[in-house]
Amino acid sequence: MRAMVTTARTPMHSGPIKTFDSLNPATSEPVGTFGVFSQEEVNATVAKAHQAAAWWAKLSWSQRQAKLLAWKSYLTRYIMRLSELVHLETGKPVDDAQLEILLAIVHIDWAAKHARKVLGPRRVRSGLVAINQAATVEYQPLGVVGVIGPWNYPVFTPIGSIAYALAAGNAVVFKPSEFTPAVGGWLVSSFAEIVPDHPVLQLVTGFGETGGFLARSAVNKIAFTGSARTARKVMAACAENLTPLVAECGGKDALLVAADADLDAAADATVWGAMSNAGQTCIGVERVYVAQEIYHTFVEKLVDRVGELRPGDDREASYGPMTMPSQIEVIEHHIADAMACGGRAVVGGLGSLRKPYVGPVILADVPETSTAVTDETFGPTITVAPVTDLAEGVELANLGRYGLGGSVFSKNRKAAMRAARAMRSGMTSINSVISFASVPALPFGGSGESGFGRIHGPDGLREFSKAKAITRQRWQSRPNLTTFARTGKDMKTILTLTTMLHGRRYKH
Repeated sequence: MRAMVTTARTPMHSGPIKTFDSLNPATSEPVGTFGVFSQEEVNATVAKAHQAAAWWAKLSWSQRQAKLLAWKSYLTRYIMRLSELVHLETGKPVDDAQLEILLAIVHIDWAAKHARKVLGPRRVRSGLVAINQAATVEYQPLGVVGVIGPWNYPVFTPIGSIAYALAAGNAVVFKPSEFTPAVGGWLVSSFAEIVPDHPVLQLVTGFGETGGFLARSAVNKIAFTGSARTARKVMAACAENLTPLVAECGGKDALLVAADADLDAAADATVWGAMSNAGQTCIGVERVYVAQEIYHTFVEKLVDRVGELRPGDDREASYGPMTMPSQIEVIEHHIADAMACGGRAVVGGLGSLRKPYVGPVILADVPETSTAVTDETFGPTITVAPVTDLAEGVELANLGRYGLGGSVFSKNRKAAMRAARAMRSGMTSINSVISFASVPALPFGGSGESGFGRIHGPDGLREFSKAKAITRQRWQSRPNLTTFARTGKDMKTILTLTTMLHGRRYKH
């Protein structure tokens, strides 16, 4: 645990109040001190959020849009300040922090501008049986959404839930990771600059127990990002009140390289997808399957590019330290298991682990049963294996229990699309990596151990709302079927009409 827990007393509380320090992962220097919220404090925060939600929901679409766009503008103007804070608390390079914030800005903009179109009232066809009814559907706010965020992308990932929940008319209580509470606090404070009079977006801080309190509170939905193991605990807590949950639980994403692919572009994208953010990316590249005839050439290109990378805390470093120290043990285990199973290190190996940093690691000849292939590593490591063609690559990619993202590189558009559709993943990029995350209109999420539900896009807006169906009778139908005065003649008429419309034989 990188955060250090202490106990303090304040004039406002008669009992001990736990606090913890958020530490810079590269230097172990404190970034800030934060409170560990108790169950009572979480419940009180959620209660205030319900009051704010009533006010926020009554605003017009245009009023909420204006406030969200003002928040977007604030983040844009202070991007340098926020990116420095992200760098301090996660260790990632400032440039990477800025890219993350830019994506968040784009998503706030999209959610604010499209909420009314996606969620507002719209007419739907009533059909012949209900021809006398005018039918509409609209999407109403849930109330209060609890967002439990991760540490690897402490701005972009939670904003993918926060912005869409706010745009849908909900208030939000945000529990950031215990590794990045300062970034979470900055986001909440920045929104308060735009909406100062109502606690529409609030912060609770602490460890897993605090997240459990939030899941058991009176929130109307939880948006969780983290491990599948923790997601199961959150689901169990949510089950106590039948609170719905959207969960994004990481992945073991595969990248496929066809024989006709642009190898330089594929190698460059592979290295970025695998090594950026020290490999701490849920949609990052962890497995690579390459057509046999270009396998050795491709591996050479990977080696050349990886040789240029260097982890560190300085401005010239390619990527930073491991944000969560315990992850180094997972990486060590996966490398050791791969080697024990007959794999070989093309680049790096166990010697690449130099706390708090991990150098780039490329593993080859690793059996598909090794934990280096089956389990999420979450570090700057990849396994590379030859396959006969894209079809075999898809087959191997789909063997895993995760189903989040993926990538396909091929110049053959039809073949690439066929492979992309066949991959058991919620999102797939063709001739690029992770690009689907930069398109706000696309849904983001996975299946299996990668979770369920979607954020981003129209699906993300609807994820934080409830469908409301309304019918309005325009005239009294003849025959009237929903009355005890219905006659046998009425039934004969409707059955005859139904038979004429739906009773025809269809070839199959």
